[in-house]
Amino acid sequence: MGDGTLAIAMVSDFFHPDVGGVENHIFMLSANLIRRGHKVIVITHSHPPNRVGVRWLLPSLKVYYLPFTTIASSATLPNYFTFLPYFRTIIAREHINLIHAHASLSSLGQEAILHSHFLGVRTVFTDHSLFGFEDAASILTNKLLAAALKNVDAVICVSHTSRENTVLRGQLFEPSDDDPSVSVVRPSVYTIPNALVAEQFTPSPQPQPSETINIVVLSRLAYRKGIDLLVATAPRVCAAFPNVKFIIGGDGPKLNDLLQVRERHMLQDRMELLGSVRHRDVRAVLIRGSIFLNTSLTESFGIAILEAACTGLYVVSTRVGGVPEILPEDMISFANPDEDDVFRAISDAIRIISEGNHNPLQAHERIKGFYDWMQVARRTEAVYQTVMQSEPIDLWIRIQRIMSLGPFAGPIYTMILIVDCIFYMFLEWLMPREDLDFVHAR
Repeated sequence: MGDGTLAIAMVSDFFHPDVGGVENHIFMLSANLIRRGHKVIVITHSHPPNRVGVRWLLPSLKVYYLPFTTIASSATLPNYFTFLPYFRTIIAREHINLIHAHASLSSLGQEAILHSHFLGVRTVFTDHSLFGFEDAASILTNKLLAAALKNVDAVICVSHTSRENTVLRGQLFEPSDDDPSVSVVRPSVYTIPNALVAEQFTPSPQPQPSETINIVVLSRLAYRKGIDLLVATAPRVCAAFPNVKFIIGGDGPKLNDLLQVRERHMLQDRMELLGSVRHRDVRAVLIRGSIFLNTSLTESFGIAILEAACTGLYVVSTRVGGVPEILPEDMISFANPDEDDVFRAISDAIRIISEGNHNPLQAHERIKGFYDWMQVARRTEAVYQTVMQSEPIDLWIRIQRIMSLGPFAGPIYTMILIVDCIFYMFLEWLMPREDLDFVHAR
């Protein structure tokens, strides 16, 4: 690669054909980096029954679906060593010089960061989620993330709130070289928001019927998305406002709770449950509504909120995570994550819509100017160039950083790093690099 262009590998457990914010972010960022002249491939796990091996997506995006099975929520089991033979071969034959891993819960992404430095490849990590510090799952996830980020060259977060969360969870504070009493953040952590293709989320040319107000919910139906709040609030809203209907799209473990509350309150004609909605059908659902409701208990950015606002819907959301950073105050009503305040915010939104104080076309034009994938690609490209020009982390510094994880985690991860290094040298002897089938560089 020449003229400042890079060969980049996006690595994550979360990618198409799964549907979600991380999956869409990786695809759109990759597509726009390709348009800017870079070579981009994606490395992810297989999808039964037959999505394994190499596939191509437009525009010229090469995807490696590795034969690993998932354990939960599309994530593979952390193993650190099974991935290395595949990873080494792909990175070498594709002439990759930068790894971009995505998502804290992605084992493949964290393992790619660990292996990359043996191959002389620089690393960037993007965190898409917020996690707590108290429950067992968060404690384990945070320790795995902290170990991975000791080896990374730069970190990107999708909101300022997410940045603060990642710095704390990843234990990225280190003493300054000039003044040990002063803490600095290492590696560098950048904030680059999500974006969307505004042309795919245009408002309906036909105004919504004034006699009915549809509230749209598009979300994974899980506890973290605040579906319990929706279950508690929807019957109250329907009782208070006879002209309001709910259109709910998504699937997940809380679907049965919604079905039960619909039956219990006899709201079959007031609550429409669509099931899983493909991303290409999202606009068709959104244009049926006037209000978009988000009840998440934690959210680093909330791309669904952005898509709904771009389609012209007025937004009601819980005030959590990075959500307050997304939209201007006159396009969204906030609520605390409790039943009474969500009901209050929905009531305010219904009044705003009923009085005609929200203009869908004007909202679309504003969002169109705020968020653009090409701008995100340029900002990410600037992070890449900074990383490529910086000094690489040598093995001794990596060991020192990993040992700072604590008296138990530090030695364990150091042993993993050393065994990984020995395994890599064994692979270099067993399958010499010159025997690999290289892809011709452009």
